[in-house]
Amino acid sequence: MAVRVDDEVVFHPAGLDAELRGAVTDLQAGRWMSTREVLATTGGDWPLRTARSQVLAGAATRSDVLGHWVREDPESADLAMLRARVAVLRALAAVRADRPQAGALHGAAREACWRAARIAPADPVPWVAMLELAVLDPDRLLQEHGGTPPDVLLPAGPWWLLSQIQQRDPYSREGHHRMLRWWLHSGRTGFGHGFVSWLMDHAPSGSPLRLLPLYLHVERYRNAPQREALLLNQWMQEPCVRDTERAWERWFLGQASEERSVADLSHLAHALWAGNRKAAAAQVFEVMGPLGSHQPWEGVAKPGGGHALLLSARRQCAKAATRT
Repeated sequence: MAVRVDDEVVFHPAGLDAELRGAVTDLQAGRWMSTREVLATTGGDWPLRTARSQVLAGAATRSDVLGHWVREDPESADLAMLRARVAVLRALAAVRADRPQAGALHGAAREACWRAARIAPADPVPWVAMLELAVLDPDRLLQEHGGTPPDVLLPAGPWWLLSQIQQRDPYSREGHHRMLRWWLHSGRTGFGHGFVSWLMDHAPSGSPLRLLPLYLHVERYRNAPQREALLLNQWMQEPCVRDTERAWERWFLGQASEERSVADLSHLAHALWAGNRKAAAAQVFEVMGPLGSHQPWEGVAKPGGGHALLLSARRQCAKAATRT
């Protein structure tokens, strides 16, 4: 998670958030005080708290840095929330690696999430963490993974958890990304398409959820058994053209409802570039500055070619912008 500069692209999990970048650097060095300060100043800005805590948890997951915070302030609600996020990441990693302690880590992560939710009932982040963990229960055997869909045409899923998030942070970016990830992870991609289609009828203009269809198009291409010529050109055809235009008009050109993430900007820049709207994509790259994200470029390029594709696309778009 350290700052990495590859040629002219900077990959950093904090993205455009300079305050968060400093806290990440301190966490990696074993210092936690700036993390406490960042979360305290974030306060009840739930979208920002969710985004920042996701990055901070990723920085803390490979060390015991939070253990020092525990000894200093064991009753901190911010600490309980962040420890829950770290516990979820460790449980997911253990399952992916097929470690023998995966079951115990899963149980510990659930308990950490419930504890954080009890300590700070208004905070949506513990519920977001629970929804992230829900991919380990694709058959919805755990009670919290039930719930009634808000529309009779929507498929079964962990709707109760999403409703808890919605009550606290309506149209949570990460909450809805996690909901989509649950269907994709369980092999129910078609249900994910239905969910995103429904969401586009409800998400307000300016919401980062307007970018969610672009993530789904990348997943479709990345997971295709064979990347036929039709798929290579999918960003110049419907529904990609429509979804890209909506994201461009209702999110990028409009008033964004929260600070833009580099991941969202990168997905929009890719969709515009791949849809042969390079001058528009150049405007998105300009907002990103030297920053970049590995996705979607690694998902659509040949193995190992994501960085080269990103650099090539950015050069093409800069050249197109000078001709307009």
